[in-house]
Amino acid sequence: MADPSSYRPEPGQIPDSPGVYKFRDEHRRVIYVGKAKSLRQRLASYFQDIAGLHPRTATMVTTAASVEWTVVSTEVEALQLEYSWIKEFDPRFNVKYRDDKSYPSLAVTLNEEYPRVQVMRGPKKKGVRYFGPYGHAWAIRETVDLMLRVFPVRTCSAGVFKRSAQIGRPCLLGYIGKCSAPCVGKVTPEEHRELAEDFCDFMAGRTGAYLSRLEKEMHIAAEDMEYEKAARLRDDIGALRRAMEKNAVVLADATDADLIAVAEDELEAAVQIFHVRGGRVRGQRGWVTDKVEAVDTAGLVEHALQQLYGEEKGEAVPKEVLVPALPEDTPALSQWLAERRGAQVSLRIPQRGDKKALMETVHRNALQSLALHKTKRASDLTTRSRALEEIAEALDLDSAPLRIECFDISHLQGDDVVASMVVFEDGLARKSEYRRFQIKTFEGQDDVRSMHEVVSRRFRRYLQEKLKTGEGDPEEGEDAAGSVPEDDGRPKRFAYPPQLVVVDGGQPQVAAAKRALEELGIDDVAVCGLAKRLEEVWLPGEDDPVVLPRTSEGLYLLQRVRDEAHRFAIRYQRNKRGKRLKSGPLDEVPGLGESRKQALIKHFGSVKKLRQATIDQICEVPGIGRKTAETVAAALAQAVPAGPAVNTATGEIIEDETPAPAGASSERGTEQ
Repeated sequence: MADPSSYRPEPGQIPDSPGVYKFRDEHRRVIYVGKAKSLRQRLASYFQDIAGLHPRTATMVTTAASVEWTVVSTEVEALQLEYSWIKEFDPRFNVKYRDDKSYPSLAVTLNEEYPRVQVMRGPKKKGVRYFGPYGHAWAIRETVDLMLRVFPVRTCSAGVFKRSAQIGRPCLLGYIGKCSAPCVGKVTPEEHRELAEDFCDFMAGRTGAYLSRLEKEMHIAAEDMEYEKAARLRDDIGALRRAMEKNAVVLADATDADLIAVAEDELEAAVQIFHVRGGRVRGQRGWVTDKVEAVDTAGLVEHALQQLYGEEKGEAVPKEVLVPALPEDTPALSQWLAERRGAQVSLRIPQRGDKKALMETVHRNALQSLALHKTKRASDLTTRSRALEEIAEALDLDSAPLRIECFDISHLQGDDVVASMVVFEDGLARKSEYRRFQIKTFEGQDDVRSMHEVVSRRFRRYLQEKLKTGEGDPEEGEDAAGSVPEDDGRPKRFAYPPQLVVVDGGQPQVAAAKRALEELGIDDVAVCGLAKRLEEVWLPGEDDPVVLPRTSEGLYLLQRVRDEAHRFAIRYQRNKRGKRLKSGPLDEVPGLGESRKQALIKHFGSVKKLRQATIDQICEVPGIGRKTAETVAAALAQAVPAGPAVNTATGEIIEDETPAPAGASSERGTEQ
């Protein structure tokens, strides 16, 4: 624990101007990012008596070992830079909202020649128009099914579209009138795009004019005694009205607004957002976060605005944003939102009428979301805590192993030997920290030597990261160039040591892992092994295993960690083996790309016939010069052809006329 006075800047050193500041820990990792109108006043507040600080702030300043700042011209620049740094460095003491699920949106791919209507999740793509997000994908599909009657826009995948165009017949939707069938030319690209744009206009809330136009056309058709057309228009109007009824009117003045409500307690906060377009609720989403920094409701709203609109532009930012409390830098936030929208944005608290009533509804949803989250987490957190405590007690550890790393070796009869490393933090898988290895120092099947190599390589990398703080041995921590790279504060691949290393295996594997740690001088990491046969836990130097009860939460957690490592290793080994089996002799020819490989195979029909060809015959292939032909002939002459294939039923030798896969290449991966 650091003393804040040890890294407090000198008086007068901090400028009295807007800026963004970073606190770093002893490993130079960024642990907190903040902004201020006056850097001098804000940073001075962190270096007062620790007893007077909020407990979370006190934890942050005692964890930090240094502070640095960047001066900017305006508060808007500070807001943007703060958002960028939080996203880049992922500081542990900053509030970060994370969706508890991936919300689906209704998307129209206007960036394609024939726009497609579909359900999309994940990050937004350029040129795609989005509506939502929605709580459930089925809600989107019901709405789309009703609207396709009026706006028969393409909904099929690229493969279905291409096949229909090839065979000259539309899919079922084209026959029943729910697709205009652009795949077979029933409409031109311009007509289909106009349909897609009308669909977008209707979804964006411009419904009144379109319905009025349809009603007028229906009456004209009836007067002209075109009763079939009038009936079809009547049904279209009914379908559109049913689609509109799914989103009841909540604001009578056809407002475009986002309403943000916050429910919080001392430890956690839940945020709910209602997206209102054209006076109707078009989408809803929610976040839950731990309050890792001392922050009030206004601060939570500011973080939510950054998260919600940090990557958005144009109409995705509405004209109005209604919040329960105004952040400290409301003018700067309003200007930032206006820059992202390209027009004025009103950021305010609703005081009366429909908007205040709707805000109360959003707040009730936030309260319910927080209560549901706490109910789920209480169960999960209790179970995970009990599992970690049982492991600590069984292995005689000083504290619960909050970070566990597990290693597993995988191969097929000694070929393609690989290893995996998976990471669990607080009993949960942290997949961004997973790593995979290829065994480099020897060939063949030896799980013990493989385990020793992998553990050595992983912790040698840890020592390299540790060396940057001046704590490690320079001879062990230097990289291949003999120098230590600068640390920029970003999370590193092997920077965090575990409290417990688990290996898949028994006594030999455990001894190999322990020996690897001792050779590197690491004595503060516990090691154990989990043998599959009887699910016994083995410790270094012990003749008898530790037997945990079958109902033990600790054993269940160790099994999950081991099984995850095994799955990750098997997947990598199969991929590696598959690529190796697909490789051919042409892959070893230097400078021969995929196009020319395919041209050679297409011209000669097989590698066997290519091997028998003369250099002059190889030169006849388009794109193959004499020098390349000589290289190919030399490489094939050196390559040893595979043994003849035998029909096991008849004993007949089968001639090798099968073309080699021209697009395959052997994998030469390195440790990640």
